[in-house]
Amino acid sequence: MAVKYEEEIRKLQEIIDDSERIVFFGGAGVSTESNIPDFRSADGLYRQKYKYSPEQIVSHSFFMRNTEGFYEFYKDKMMYLDAKPNAAHKKLAELEEAGKLAAVITQNIDGLHQAAGSKNVYELHGSILRNYCESCGKFYDAAYVKNSEGVPRCGCGGRIKPDVVLYEEGLDPDIIQKSIRAISEADTLIIGGTSLVVYPAAGFIDYFRGKHLVVINKSATAKEVGAELVIAAPIGEIMGRLTV
Repeated sequence: MAVKYEEEIRKLQEIIDDSERIVFFGGAGVSTESNIPDFRSADGLYRQKYKYSPEQIVSHSFFMRNTEGFYEFYKDKMMYLDAKPNAAHKKLAELEEAGKLAAVITQNIDGLHQAAGSKNVYELHGSILRNYCESCGKFYDAAYVKNSEGVPRCGCGGRIKPDVVLYEEGLDPDIIQKSIRAISEADTLIIGGTSLVVYPAAGFIDYFRGKHLVVINKSATAKEVGAELVIAAPIGEIMGRLTV
C-alpha cells in the first residue's frame, strides 16, 4: 500500500483503541475486494449494458411480471457463491470477538460477514443464502437456486423467492429498529464501502451520537457526514493493517 495511508491508519488505530462499542455500517464496497462488483462504481452493475436497467430488474414488479428475466440476471450478476471474505470482513469479525465491535449493519446480501465469523450482523437487504417457496414456505439454499433451470421451483410446485429486499419492497422493521438502536448506542461508527445514496438506510447514520465517526470509501460519499476521519481507499487494504 502507498505510504500516504500511514497517517490515516495510525489515526484509525487510535480511534479503535479508544472505542468500546464500535458499530460498522457497510455497503457494496466492502465486498468488491472479494470480487463481487458493486452497483454504482465505474465498473459496477449500473454501468453495464442490459435491455433493462439493473434497478428495474431487481424490483418487486419486475420479479412478479418477468420472473424468468429476473432470475437470469440475479443468478448471473448477484449470486457469487465462490466469493470469500476479505481482510475487511475478517478484521470486523476479530473486533467483535475481542469485544470491541457491537454490530455490523450491512446493505450487502452475500453473507460474507457471517462467513468471516461475525455473529451480530443486521442484513438490511436480506441474503442470497436464504430462499423460500412462496406457496408452502419451505427453505432452499443458494446452490439450489443458482443451479436450477430457469425459475426455481419447490417440490410443491410453488415459485421460490430469494430472501432479499427488492426495489419497491420495504425493509424489515425489526432489522431497522435493531440497526438504529445499535447506531444510537455506539461510541464509534465506521462507515465503509457505501456512497450513502440508498434510503432509508443512508438516513440511519443521523441517529449516531457517539464520539468518533469514520468513513472509509474509495469514492466520494454522497452524504456529507462530518466525519472525524475520511480515508479514500479500498477498505480491505485499510482494515487489514489494524491490530485488535
